[in-house]
Amino acid sequence: MNQEPQLNSHNKAEFPPMHTAEHLLNGTMVKMIGCKRSRNAHIERKKSKCDYPLPEPLTPEQLQAIEDTINGVIEQNMPITHEFISASEAAAIYDLERLPDDASEMLRIVHIGDYDACPCVGAHVENTSEIGRFRISSARYQDGVQRIVFRLDLPQ
Repeated sequence: MNQEPQLNSHNKAEFPPMHTAEHLLNGTMVKMIGCKRSRNAHIERKKSKCDYPLPEPLTPEQLQAIEDTINGVIEQNMPITHEFISASEAAAIYDLERLPDDASEMLRIVHIGDYDACPCVGAHVENTSEIGRFRISSARYQDGVQRIVFRLDLPQ
């Protein structure tokens, strides 16, 4: 009998569509802006925010392109899957700076189709079609940090 590896306990109860949207925002920021994934995120059901250290603020055109790209990915109905790999194997592929010091040796890698992958213990939807429409509701740049606040218009 195949057993899933035991992961660290997780004390967050994320709203799966919003948490999955956070992954898409992070992956899009890495691809389009060339920055790292958000170091500070606050994920809630109604609205969420992610902070990115950047040398200058994003333009309205960049913010619109990010929103459009994420909605394009959502519309592709990509499956969300996961795999387990060792931390040493993951270190060669992923940024593990955010892992807690007591992280387990086996890590769960969450994949959104072939668009994004990262270590995560949180809750996600099974397909991007469950996310709804992604909307950047505001953005603020202060002291070298770009904050992006986003909402979801959930599918009916």
